[in-house]
Amino acid sequence: MLTAINAVTAAPGVGNFGAGAMGLSPADGKQDGSAAPFADLITGAVGEVNQLEAQANAAVSGLMTGSGVDVHQAVIATEKASMAFELALAVRNKAVQAYQSVMGMQF
Repeated sequence: MLTAINAVTAAPGVGNFGAGAMGLSPADGKQDGSAAPFADLITGAVGEVNQLEAQANAAVSGLMTGSGVDVHQAVIATEKASMAFELALAVRNKAVQAYQSVMGMQF
């Protein structure tokens, strides 16, 4: 079982669902090695999700108008946008859950 998982994650472009897949790193844009603020990471991730959605809309519009967009390109663009949105939604739900857990703690 582990060899199958290792084979899948070793494939190029597969299994890269962390912050690095979205072009984000702990020292994103920082030259001194300090970590980027959490708000900047979230803002960047939401911006990339929005960009993927815009690309999907453009691909579908191009497909519908017949301006040279292939069906598979439109489907790939919409799936990328869908997966990015689902990932952003999952991160948001985890952040809300963590916030509620902290707020429920008694000191």
